[in-house]
Amino acid sequence: MSLEAPLTAPVFATLLSLAQGEKHGYAIMKDARQPEGGGIAMGPGTLYGTLNRLMEQGLVLETGLSDDQRRRYYQLTESGHAALTLELDRLRAVVTANAHLGLATQERPA
Repeated sequence: MSLEAPLTAPVFATLLSLAQGEKHGYAIMKDARQPEGGGIAMGPGTLYGTLNRLMEQGLVLETGLSDDQRRRYYQLTESGHAALTLELDRLRAVVTANAHLGLATQERPA
């Protein structure tokens, strides 16, 4: 695993999406737009560039499954899951460390 923290928004959103199971590119882009998926808009160039880098790093693999000759499906590897877990732990630690400032809650200090 050769990713450095913090993960870029496209990498984080892609790993989050694939943690839910095998997906094709359009489904990953849709997930990324959702607040729980990172809340980012990714175009095809960003998505497929990200997927290619993640495959080169051994964090994602193409499954070979296809329900349409244009759709390729991807899944997380164990290393990809580990990278996502590390990033989620890092983010949790940041939120916890800053909770006393009121930054980690919906309530803001006066």
